[in-house]
Amino acid sequence: MRTLICVPARIGSTRFPRKPLHPISGRSLLERVVQVARVAAKQTGSDYVVAVDHEEVAEHCRHIGAPFVMTDPEHPSGTDRALAASRVHGTHPEFVLNLQGDAPFTPPEHVSALIQAAAMRPDADVFTPVIRLDWDGLDALREHKKAHPFSGTTCVRRDDGTALWFSKNILPAIRKEEKLRETDKLSPVFRHIGLYGYRVDALERFNELGLGYYEQMEGLEQLRFLENGMVVHAEEVQPPKLSMSGVDTLSDAELAAQLIAKFGDPFDHLETGL
Repeated sequence: MRTLICVPARIGSTRFPRKPLHPISGRSLLERVVQVARVAAKQTGSDYVVAVDHEEVAEHCRHIGAPFVMTDPEHPSGTDRALAASRVHGTHPEFVLNLQGDAPFTPPEHVSALIQAAAMRPDADVFTPVIRLDWDGLDALREHKKAHPFSGTTCVRRDDGTALWFSKNILPAIRKEEKLRETDKLSPVFRHIGLYGYRVDALERFNELGLGYYEQMEGLEQLRFLENGMVVHAEEVQPPKLSMSGVDTLSDAELAAQLIAKFGDPFDHLETGL
């Protein structure tokens, strides 16, 4: 299966202009994500590329030794940019993994897990990771949602990993929770991580479909696949050692730097592929 790991890098973010080039603890945000792509590509025998929209980002790719393709600045999302990159990339990939350019703490193992799952499940169209929360994690998510109700996504899935639904609400509702807490170390709640791998034909179809009703209600583009009868595989992965949802603002970048200062720089370990 010819696989391409694509890192969309858009310079024109309205909330955080020039975001890919912003330094975090001595390295640009883009350089940190590119290193994740490099390691995952090596682990899986895949190719990787940065989908850029501006010559300044292209020049930075040259500086850090990252392959890149130029894409239309008007593309509305990273998914569109990944599809555009797959169309012009010389390998003609069958599977494209969209590694978000604002997620510097993504473990390469999560990327590799999706690529391996795709090789095992030819019936599925889309692949994305989920983490089963322990009870402390579920309590923390509930507390977080009191102030940020639309931050954090959960997934309901079958035992084989087939996703049944995604929601900004915490699913499932749990009857007799106290009894479950006494017998099970883990809760029944899976938290979704925003990392996606697509078969190219599924990505092409996604691009042609209009917005789904529930996609608009929840603000979750993966629901477009489910609403149109496509199969989404939710692969269970281990929690990352260093976690945050993404670098969307300057304050997020400052938080990322604080996490690195407190827990160590994952880039140092990625350099050796560990």
